[in-house]
Amino acid sequence: MLPSLMAVDADPPADARALDALGEWCGRYAPWIATDGVALSGGGAGLLLDVTGCAHLFGGEEAMLTHMTARIARLGLTARAAMATTPAAARALARWATEPRGFTIAAEGETAAALAPLPTAALGLPHETTASLSLLGLRTIGQIYGLPRAALAARFGAAVTGPLDRALGRVFEPISPTPPPSRHVTRLSFPEPIGRIEDIVAALDGLLAALCGGLERAGDGARRLTLALYEPDGRTRHVRLGLSLPSRDAAHIARLFAPKLETIDAAFGFDAMTLAATEADTLGAHQIAAGPDGAAANDAAPTALIDTLAGRLGEANVMVWQARESRIPERTATTPSALAAPTTATRAMPFAPPGAPPRPLRLLPRPEPVEAVALLPHAPPALFRWRRMAHRVVRAEGPERIAPEWWREDQGDGGEVRDYWRLEDERGGRFWLYRRALGWYVHGVYG
Repeated sequence: MLPSLMAVDADPPADARALDALGEWCGRYAPWIATDGVALSGGGAGLLLDVTGCAHLFGGEEAMLTHMTARIARLGLTARAAMATTPAAARALARWATEPRGFTIAAEGETAAALAPLPTAALGLPHETTASLSLLGLRTIGQIYGLPRAALAARFGAAVTGPLDRALGRVFEPISPTPPPSRHVTRLSFPEPIGRIEDIVAALDGLLAALCGGLERAGDGARRLTLALYEPDGRTRHVRLGLSLPSRDAAHIARLFAPKLETIDAAFGFDAMTLAATEADTLGAHQIAAGPDGAAANDAAPTALIDTLAGRLGEANVMVWQARESRIPERTATTPSALAAPTTATRAMPFAPPGAPPRPLRLLPRPEPVEAVALLPHAPPALFRWRRMAHRVVRAEGPERIAPEWWREDQGDGGEVRDYWRLEDERGGRFWLYRRALGWYVHGVYG
């Protein structure tokens, strides 16, 4: 019947990825964006944007929606948009309102009047409920307004009153943004796309100044930051940065961003940029020096070095030692990324418990098996071979028993009783060996 019709198989996962990409692109308009999975009559889903406090950046609500729908049309998509005081009202108006401009605005106090001419299906009611309402002559939302709530609840339960209350704002409807929004976000739009690295750096300096000012007023410091650069063709590039300690030093953060910006390909330029502190911690007032010039004390040099190394080498390649609660020697410390947030769930424990014999200065990353000869079953070895070298024992102290941590599920090699001995060979070398059921192992070296 229609030879030119092209049919392709539906691909819901690809649709979801495309919707997520469009939501990411909409980050230029608002920091709070959620995928709206509520099924609409006629099928489909959309995006919910909380634009509270953002419309004035684009010249008002009407100018913002005009700009948004026009940009989406240039991406090859057809969009219907609405702005209202509740998510349910905006969803209903976007799907069912007839507006030549392609978008509808229901100002505060006008939500009920804007929803009144829409069909009852605009509330997202089940098909059976809308059919029952139609048999009663209730075909628009406005016709439901004057009905007694007791009668509606007795006939339909909460299937009608619940959606109606959410649309009119009588019941709060939360939305879950993806990713969770940051409390500290700055944004900048350009009349024409910019592509020169000098212009991008200058724009970043302005964003950093505004962001760090907001962080200082809130008493916070940024731990992780994300710079989003929006291209005219709908793509978004992200530059992420981590800090070892909370900071609101704009100059320091700009230096860390500099090498990352040099690798960005700005073939088509960027028409908007946002900078968000995706993780922030409390940061008190900075102590300055008492000299005549009031210069800040240079007590952040190690932190600046760690941040620079992590930015150039990668976060996973710059690590710190961190104590961990365990009695198994190789588990008493871990090496997380230097930029990882400090944990308070794990308290530091001494390598050696109070009253225990001295521990070796050098602990091997993992115990190494040795060939040992003992004169008696429970005696220390008289001779052992380690790394192709024989060691004749002249002195021995011990044993010190370390029991397994039975309350842990991941026992690994620490699931057996160990009897540790401090041994000295005829050449003066001192070693820390233990015995378990499978044999002898060297775990550390003294001196």
